Amino acid sequence: MNRRVVITGLGAITPLGQHKTELWSSLCNGKSGISDVTAFDTSKHDVRIAGEVKDFKPSKWFDVKQERRLDRFTQFAVAAAILAVEDSGIDFNKTDRTRAGTIIGTGIGGILEIEAQHKILLSKGPSRVSPFMIPKLMANAAPGQIAIQFDIRSTNFSIITACASGSHAIAEAFRSIRYGENDVMITGGTESTITPLCMSAFQNMKALSRKNDAPQKASRPFDKERDGFVISEGSGIIVLEELEFAKKRKAHIYAEILGYSMSDDAYHIAAPHPKGNGAYKAMEDALKVSNLNREQISYINAHATSTPMGDEIEVNAIKRLFGSHAKNLSVSSTKSMLGHQLGAAGGTETLICALILENDTIPPTINYEHPDPACYGLDFVPNETKQKKIEYVMSNSFGFGGHNISIVLGKFSN
Repeated sequence: MNRRVVITGLGAITPLGQHKTELWSSLCNGKSGISDVTAFDTSKHDVRIAGEVKDFKPSKWFDVKQERRLDRFTQFAVAAAILAVEDSGIDFNKTDRTRAGTIIGTGIGGILEIEAQHKILLSKGPSRVSPFMIPKLMANAAPGQIAIQFDIRSTNFSIITACASGSHAIAEAFRSIRYGENDVMITGGTESTITPLCMSAFQNMKALSRKNDAPQKASRPFDKERDGFVISEGSGIIVLEELEFAKKRKAHIYAEILGYSMSDDAYHIAAPHPKGNGAYKAMEDALKVSNLNREQISYINAHATSTPMGDEIEVNAIKRLFGSHAKNLSVSSTKSMLGHQLGAAGGTETLICALILENDTIPPTINYEHPDPACYGLDFVPNETKQKKIEYVMSNSFGFGGHNISIVLGKFSN
């Protein structure tokens, strides 16, 4: 059974807006969501910039009791899911709830709650640690709370594969519909890790950009002056439906997911294979399972986080796979504007790819000012949005642990 799977709803909570239209407008205008951290005092940190979701008001989405019992990463996921379901127009009162589910990816889960309760333990003792700590911090709180929100009763779990989590979640949700387990899935990624502990750890790994004096210029994928990624937060959630199910209720269809492939580098826990073998394999096999040839892909939303090594390796893998067609590809990194949302990145970027297909418009890679001899031969859509007729796109996500995934989407047609 190979049922067709389409995207019918989009929900975004990001540093560039808390709705798909705000996000899309900001991306197309080349706006950066990176700024000085306001969540805590960073005066002792070497890195003091991030992509925060500013002015997120939990009270808009939750009552006081709910708000207290949800970590920020779960709040983001539920809010984005509400937006996605509203956008899809689906009425779960008219849907078999045992054939609707949710799979959500996150890289780290409730780190805010862990840090907060650890402080209480040290300062006030074990009797003062919250009994709600575990339900708040566990990674599966996000899909669990989404299921409660919509009373959907089928497949429900989290995927944790670092920065590939959101894309892996979408792939598994796609598979559950394609092979007949479900008709509707709410899926994507969520993350909130702008905390003293996380930023300390990432900065000490030398993974983060230290361009504190120019936050909006700090994330610069493919540029020669890149010096690390900018940590970010948020949630990107999509609604997937089986095609005939969606058509029967006259749903608006943004795009079709055609296939995906996953691989692992089996090389290093926190660095990509130097030859990009895992990335190459994921992209190559994603094309095969989608029944497409290389020449049919017009655009790639690159993983490209703005790290010196990672961007170069991905570029070389793309050129090796696509050969002479590589010069016809447009390859941009929306992380240049959003920063790196870690486990949420794949969800947000798949959502963006659906909008790219619908609008035949490619958001740019901003801050591309110094061409890098190590990253050459591709159209990085530098600094300006590009209009281009697009039928098929690919979205790449790679994560610590060696995880690689490529998802292929196409413009919907009967």
